[in-house]
Amino acid sequence: MRKSCLLAREVLDIAAAAAKPGVTTDYIDETVHNACIERHSYPSPLNYNHFPKSCCTSVNEVICHGIPDQRTLLDGDILNIDVSLYHEGYHADLNETYYIGIKACADPENVRVVEAARECLEEAIKAVKPGVLIREFGNIIQKHAKERKCSVIRTYCGHGINKLFHCAPIVPHYAKNKAIGECKPGMTFTIEPMIALGKYRAMTWPDNWTSTTVDGQRTAQFEHTLLVTENGVEILTARKAWSPGGPVATIAT
Repeated sequence: MRKSCLLAREVLDIAAAAAKPGVTTDYIDETVHNACIERHSYPSPLNYNHFPKSCCTSVNEVICHGIPDQRTLLDGDILNIDVSLYHEGYHADLNETYYIGIKACADPENVRVVEAARECLEEAIKAVKPGVLIREFGNIIQKHAKERKCSVIRTYCGHGINKLFHCAPIVPHYAKNKAIGECKPGMTFTIEPMIALGKYRAMTWPDNWTSTTVDGQRTAQFEHTLLVTENGVEILTARKAWSPGGPVATIAT
C-alpha cells in the first residue's frame, strides 16, 4: 500500500503540473494514463463499471466523477483531479482541487470552498487512531464546513481500499451518520469530503457518472488514503517536497 500510494502521489503531482488555462481535461487524462503506465501500474478508474477514462476531472460545480473531455480549462476555474492506480495487487486513491490561473486564486468564493474542503480533510485526519468510530469523522467534517458557511455533500463517501478498489468501511462525511465500525491498526481507507458553497444535494448527468450540485454552486474535494497505526495514522498519499505548493505536514504516528 505504501508503494502504490507513493506512485499515485507522483501521478497526481504530474497531472497537477499540467493543469493550466488552455489545457483540456482530456490532456490531463492522457498525462495521468501515461504516468501510470510508466510506473508499471494500471489506472484503476479505466473501465471500472464502464468508466471510460483513466482519471476523474471535476470542474467548478462538478462534485465528482467528471469524465475528461475536450473542455478547455479557463482562468478562474477550480479543478479536482482524482487519481487512483493499481500496482502489484494494491489500489491507491487520492485527489486534490486546484486553482486554474490567477483569476481562480483571486475569487474569494473559490478560496472559501477550496480551503474549507482542504481543512475538513485535515481536521478529520487528526482524529484517526485506533478505537475511534468511523461515524465520528462526519461530525468533525460537517462542524468545520458549517463554520466556513459551506455544506457537505452526502451522496458519496470515503471507503476502504487495499486489494479491492472500494470496500468496507464506508466513511460518510456528514454528521449524525450511522456508519458501522471503528478504526483498527492495519486498516486502510480514504476520507474524501466534498464541500459545496450552496445546497448539499447532487444530481447525475445522463452519462451515469458526472455528478453536479443541484444549484450550480461550486464545490471542492480533497482525499487521502490513510493507514491506521498502533498509535495514530499514517497519510499514505501525503504531499511531498516536489508536490505543487510543497508538502503539508503529515500527522505523527
